[in-house]
Amino acid sequence: TFDQFSITSFLGIPLIALALTLPWILYPTPQNRCMNNRLLTLQSWFIRQFTHQLFLPINQGGHKWALLLASVLIFLITLNLLGILPYTFTPTTQLSMNMGFAIPLWLATILIGARYQPTHTLAHLLPVGTPAPLIPILIMIETISLFIRPIALGVRLTANLTAGHLLIQLISTAAFHMFFMMPTVATLTMILLLLLSVLELAVAVIQAYVFVLLVSLYLQSP
Repeated sequence: TFDQFSITSFLGIPLIALALTLPWILYPTPQNRCMNNRLLTLQSWFIRQFTHQLFLPINQGGHKWALLLASVLIFLITLNLLGILPYTFTPTTQLSMNMGFAIPLWLATILIGARYQPTHTLAHLLPVGTPAPLIPILIMIETISLFIRPIALGVRLTANLTAGHLLIQLISTAAFHMFFMMPTVATLTMILLLLLSVLELAVAVIQAYVFVLLVSLYLQSP
């Protein structure tokens, strides 16, 4: 069952490389025309709405991250949705890849906060009015929670996508084996599988949005 999460190769080429390259080919690029077609207009509206929701609580200085975070959001959504198709590989079920996204983004928020607002950044390690005996303990706890952030980002995305894919795999296998023995139960199981697939579509979009939203919140409060 877990073989679907292993990185396979074809003719010596890792399929994860193809899976990472494909999303950029699917999206159309703007052309030198007075008016865009419907697909480009819909794509621009989608990116504009998501970017507006992400950066609504962030001050003007943080809007420089709009292009980067919007690109990460679209990339993750596409990878998650393509991974639901049969006989496809989902790179975002690999913890190593998700950590490769999470750690640089998290580290960038820390370094930017330490550079431009060092006092504000250090103030997060110690709440106001803390009793003197608790200062070392709270500093240690806040430091640990700070370094757990990228791990939480990567593990959350990996766990949610892996759980959904694994559940779909188990239910579809059970429905296939029960089809000839218990057709009625198999039919009900297929209906459940269809509903679960719809839910997995929502999870694919929501988890990508949550990943980028948390990065934007880390940017707001480094």
